[in-house]
Amino acid sequence: MRRGVKLAFQIAAVFIGTIVGAGLASGQEIRQFFTEYGYKGFSGILLCCLIYIVLGYMISSISLKYNLKSYNELINLVVKPRIFANFTDGVTSLFLISGAAIILAGSGALIHQYFGVSKWVGILIMAAISLLVLLRDTKGLIEINSFIVPSLIIVLLTIFVMYLLFNKDVISLNIIKDVPHYKSKWLLSSLLYAGFNILGCSGVIVPLSNEMKNKKSMLWGIIMGALVLTGLTFIINLMMLLNVPYIFKYEIPLLYIAHRFGNFIQIMLVFIIWLEMFSTEVSDVYSVSKAITQIFNVPYKTAVILTILIAIPISQIGFVNLISVIYPAFGVISLLFMIECIFFYLKNVNGKP
Repeated sequence: MRRGVKLAFQIAAVFIGTIVGAGLASGQEIRQFFTEYGYKGFSGILLCCLIYIVLGYMISSISLKYNLKSYNELINLVVKPRIFANFTDGVTSLFLISGAAIILAGSGALIHQYFGVSKWVGILIMAAISLLVLLRDTKGLIEINSFIVPSLIIVLLTIFVMYLLFNKDVISLNIIKDVPHYKSKWLLSSLLYAGFNILGCSGVIVPLSNEMKNKKSMLWGIIMGALVLTGLTFIINLMMLLNVPYIFKYEIPLLYIAHRFGNFIQIMLVFIIWLEMFSTEVSDVYSVSKAITQIFNVPYKTAVILTILIAIPISQIGFVNLISVIYPAFGVISLLFMIECIFFYLKNVNGKP
């Protein structure tokens, strides 16, 4: 019983850490996918929570039933026809490797901006620490998220509580409803956001399910992870809405909100954003490495080194054109993947031994 509860908490931490990333921790993703739709963005957040739980459980169940070990095995099993499965697999791999490369570049830029040293220092620091964690395989993934996720929760809750204390007289339902919306298709935005995250997260759900082999712990871990993630997204979106339109001027909107609480809170937030960059880096490289292990039959540690060595030079490429193609393609295939996954589960897994 105690082991099952511990497993569930570890799974929840990995689930949260994989999805959060620097985009959510900074407030930038929340602004783009939810805040710009006004109060209706909260409906989108609830929809995402439901999708995380349902699709996360389906992916885990399929992985356990068919003994899958990586996201490419899941895609090739679930997605039909074969040509679309290959396309989905290819774009997903490109998306994850590009994500890892972008984070390396971001780490380099962050170190260069704040300390005035070469960006290669930041890139190599991120790559080296990621390598040390990833060589511990799934254990390393769990350990790092078991530290980062509670830290994230503490910092975000601290900022939220301080915000409530300083602004309790200006927070009301009417004010929230009166915040202008800048976009109207909140449902499509929410589906795209959930799809992005679920397909990307499958890279850790599949191998975790295979190694844990505990369906109940996986389910409770995914439920806990989704609920905590939804709570964090709710409070970030609330603070964002109450600071429209000022947040639109900043690349890190949450840092703008936190600046009124002093340098210490800002430093904590910057540190958390870097940790979430690190968490996403580890998750992306882990997912791709597991796929490489299955496709080319190479040892996992070798796959980790290869993935990082591929990501480092890519981090030096201009990403505007690359991302303008990969992100829209990934958004479309993630929606199609969710539909295929639901149909496959209902036909081949639900109620069958």
